[in-house]
Amino acid sequence: MILAIDIGNTHMVLGCVNEQTNEVISSMQMSTDRVETAHEYAAEIVQILALEKISPEDFCGAIISSVVPMVTTVVKKAVEIITGEKPLVLGEGTDIGMEVDMNGIPADAIAGDLLATAVAAKEAHTLPAIIIDMGTATTVTVVDSRGIYIGGAILPGPGTAMKGLVSDTSLLPAIDFTAPDRAIAKDTINAMKSGIIYGSAGAVDGILERYEEELTASGETKRPVIVATGGMGRIIAPFCRHEILVDDQLLLKGLSIIWKKNN
Repeated sequence: MILAIDIGNTHMVLGCVNEQTNEVISSMQMSTDRVETAHEYAAEIVQILALEKISPEDFCGAIISSVVPMVTTVVKKAVEIITGEKPLVLGEGTDIGMEVDMNGIPADAIAGDLLATAVAAKEAHTLPAIIIDMGTATTVTVVDSRGIYIGGAILPGPGTAMKGLVSDTSLLPAIDFTAPDRAIAKDTINAMKSGIIYGSAGAVDGILERYEEELTASGETKRPVIVATGGMGRIIAPFCRHEILVDDQLLLKGLSIIWKKNN
């Protein structure tokens, strides 16, 4: 079993993954803290694993993807303290087993979470594939029919949009991410839900339509498979007009695939 960690802007995901089958045995979340030390992170991770009855001795390796560089080094040290193994870190010369076509930008310069979900999509689905990862930011990336990562788009995630809306207005309250009773809302709460839920879904649908046009124009003959993941993926995907598969564990599976390729 390997320990796969994705460090996001607000949360870290800890995944215990069977490296032979890529099955995610358990996944947990903890807050991303930019001031914690390696030993503090190590203590917290061990405590969280203990809740799942998982021992550090159960791991044969570890891999990290991160969009928070200042935390990456600290968590890397924490994993060494826990497992006695140096973790693989995406962006540090790691072989992802996938070509990238980004106008000369190397794979190491691309966010690890984008690459990991792309690798997992390539492994599990027919191509071309479009991957939607909804977290603090929503990313929409593409793997073409040749299995090459060709780019994508970044937009504010639903939570970020709501946070901006609430923080910059005096009378709008924080809301939960549940569906409004109708699109044309009759009260403030449902009006906010309508805007966030349908606005996020509409933004994704708009990007998907343009992607499909560009892929067709580039010579792709098959309709792309669309996969959603991330904390908000399962919530927003049902409100999109496109047919979207949901895989909450896509990122962890991708990290496992990359770890295997490098070991």
